[in-house]
Amino acid sequence: MAGASEQLDLSDQQRLVGAAVALGAGSVGTLSAAELRLTAGAPRPARDQLRALRESILDGLDPLGDAFCVLRSPASRRSDGATYTPSPIVRAMTDWAADGPSPDHIVDPGSGSGRFAIAAALRFPNASVTAVESDPVAALLSRANMATRGLADRSRVIAGDYRAFAEAGAHGRTLYLGNPPYVRHHQIGPEWKRWLTETARKQGIRASQLAGLHVHFFLATAEHARAGDRGAFITSAEWLDVNYGALLRELLLQRLGGLAIHVIAPEAQPFEDAQTTGAITCFQIAARPTTIRLRRVKTVADLGRLDKGRAVRRERLAEAARWTPLLRAARSVPEGHVELGELCRVHRGAVTGANRFWIVDLDSAEQQLPARVLFRTVTRARELFAAGQSLASSVELKAVVDLPSDLGEFDSDERKAIESFLSTAKHIGVHEGYVARHRRAWWSVGLREPAPILSTYMARRVPAIVRNLAGARHINIAHGIYPREAFGERAIERLAEGLRACIHLGAGRTYSGGLTKFEPREMERLLVPDVTQPAA
Repeated sequence: MAGASEQLDLSDQQRLVGAAVALGAGSVGTLSAAELRLTAGAPRPARDQLRALRESILDGLDPLGDAFCVLRSPASRRSDGATYTPSPIVRAMTDWAADGPSPDHIVDPGSGSGRFAIAAALRFPNASVTAVESDPVAALLSRANMATRGLADRSRVIAGDYRAFAEAGAHGRTLYLGNPPYVRHHQIGPEWKRWLTETARKQGIRASQLAGLHVHFFLATAEHARAGDRGAFITSAEWLDVNYGALLRELLLQRLGGLAIHVIAPEAQPFEDAQTTGAITCFQIAARPTTIRLRRVKTVADLGRLDKGRAVRRERLAEAARWTPLLRAARSVPEGHVELGELCRVHRGAVTGANRFWIVDLDSAEQQLPARVLFRTVTRARELFAAGQSLASSVELKAVVDLPSDLGEFDSDERKAIESFLSTAKHIGVHEGYVARHRRAWWSVGLREPAPILSTYMARRVPAIVRNLAGARHINIAHGIYPREAFGERAIERLAEGLRACIHLGAGRTYSGGLTKFEPREMERLLVPDVTQPAA
């Protein structure tokens, strides 16, 4: 916020709203009832403070948006999906738009403080602008920034939900540019989930109600835009691979008209207050190019003008269940190395379906089950992090009850204890759980044999690679790494060392909030020393 932050106190919401009003928020369209309530009694800054604030905005800064991000912590904004976009990304996306035909109208969905709307309005001086923002405080900030930049006469702000937004009248060619909010499906109401499935059905596509809000915004754009309209949105990149992202992937191959996808690695921190993999998606409504350009960049500075990338044919994209692997061009493998998958299979651990019941404490006096159905098991990722490079003992681990499908092999005393245990399970409904109902025998968890190497796969840090010297089993909080053929101890140790040396966060998928996940097939693509050959 430069000098303005030193002179003007925007440390509470009313002062921030008062500054927005003083900058002319009321001159940009008609304020909503919620905005009017906020402005009542809001204190106005002194004249010299207001002048410094205006100069900061005219210098291209966003002191109002910066203050808003301080007032609302990343955690508090997460429920609204409000993550503000750094100016280099805004500039790259606006430059991409300028490489095409000039728009007559600009729409910024989820505008926040209006960063995209203002950048595009300044780039296209003959275009009208609509910013849509559901948060009334942020809507006021958009209005204030537009007024300060001299855009009031051709701009409007709609304080509402973008999914309910529909342009009235003809504007000509429209450019959609912005950062749709990232909200997980748990926080989306049932009425909007119905809207998703019904609207997708009109596009001839099935939708999962597990889709996040950013997918809703893509669908709303496909629904309301006209053939020839163009757009670029930046979002979290997880839709490239997850099941609910199939709706967006299908939209890009059909009505939405995907042109290019540029994925920004999480270590580049594309968003200032969230460690996540970002994806810039460029599209042109109803276009059907033969290829879509895919690119992964390590830094925001590498984005350039968004005209680069590997051209992938539509047919290949349509066949792929996940698109992240298609971002990887053929790579050279260093001499003496191979992909882990050539040596090993990586398997996630078993899903119990009811950890509270199937995981037991062997030291409990109530534990009467036969020892042969109790298996010391890694049940928490932190147990592997704490182990260091090797898990030497399992005595501190809890056990998983893993019964065989056929209970006829137990003697009468063992059978009595097992039946008592299963009776308790039925009493609390364990047998009715989704996982239990889909097992051949609901009581049989089906643990895998001990893996010689265990790995965590989901955390905000690099996975732990741990030699399993204790012969512990693992459930679905870890991956087991199983050699395809028998290796000696030295070879397994070399393999573990090689994995620790090569694994990094960029090899996995990073979600909003900085959580990085490694699927088994992603881990199998890691390059490791070929331990079937003698060590150099």
